[in-house]
Amino acid sequence: MRMVAFGLAVDNWGMTSSDDARPGSAARTVERMPPHVYFVVSAVFHYLGPALAVLLFARVEVLGVAWLRIATAAVLFAAWRRPWRVWSRLDRPTRLLLLGWGAVLAVMNSVFYLAIDRLPLGTVAAIEFLPVIVLAAVAARTGRNIAALIAAVGGVYLLTDVRLVSEPLGMTFAVANAVLFALYIVLGHRVARSRQVSGIDGLALSMLIAVVIALPIGLRQAVPAFLDPVALAAAAGVGICSSVIPYVTDQLAMARLPRATYALMVSLLPATATVIGIIVLIQFPTAAEAFGVALVVAGVALHQQRPAASQQPKPASSHQGP
Repeated sequence: MRMVAFGLAVDNWGMTSSDDARPGSAARTVERMPPHVYFVVSAVFHYLGPALAVLLFARVEVLGVAWLRIATAAVLFAAWRRPWRVWSRLDRPTRLLLLGWGAVLAVMNSVFYLAIDRLPLGTVAAIEFLPVIVLAAVAARTGRNIAALIAAVGGVYLLTDVRLVSEPLGMTFAVANAVLFALYIVLGHRVARSRQVSGIDGLALSMLIAVVIALPIGLRQAVPAFLDPVALAAAAGVGICSSVIPYVTDQLAMARLPRATYALMVSLLPATATVIGIIVLIQFPTAAEAFGVALVVAGVALHQQRPAASQQPKPASSHQGP
């Protein structure tokens, strides 16, 4: 891995943001860790948290769980990064970027939970993937990448249970979530490569913005959880699994992977969601859906990453944090 990419990953973790930080061993660990590993961690937790949220819907209403998820992440990021110290240093375009990303996070999380309350987790994941493949198609200029794209799209098609069209509201929420997820990836890449703010500080600021935007959407339904310690602890766990671990590892992956590579790797998410649905929610796929999982995995395996020479991530010295 080129040292400039390694410097970006260290910067995103905030290793240089403290005078007494000792980045030696931690930096070497980041250097040795391929960005694909960060993506795998993100892929697992991306749907493990929502699967746990589905179980929590019996105690807290859907939008309440969504808001508690965002609030937990915002509190943890605020305690860790204290991102408000960075805000005053940002230029207007970067502030607008973070405001937009925060709005996307707030609405995306809300409609996603409304969708998985009505549809199986694997189906929502498959629908979520469809707009993302367009991002991968932009850079699919080789025969191998086109074959990978076809396999991934075919797998997603099989994973999508067309019988659920009879659930129009759930499908509407799932499609809205899919569009917002594509926007999350686009904006997330811009934040990850910004010279104004590190990826993690940008994420922390956007999460604070998201919790404010989502306040009128989910606070009313979240209030009963504050009187139920078990539900509140479970909701906090959902927030950590859903919004802290995967979003941090997303930033580490995005900072070192070309956007087209990351977008196609996202095709793993329907497969991940299907497996987690089996283990946590006892949602067993049909034979066609199982074959779809195999096609998705084959598409990722076929995909060939373009040389990274043209990728110019920001240097570590550009860190704008405290």
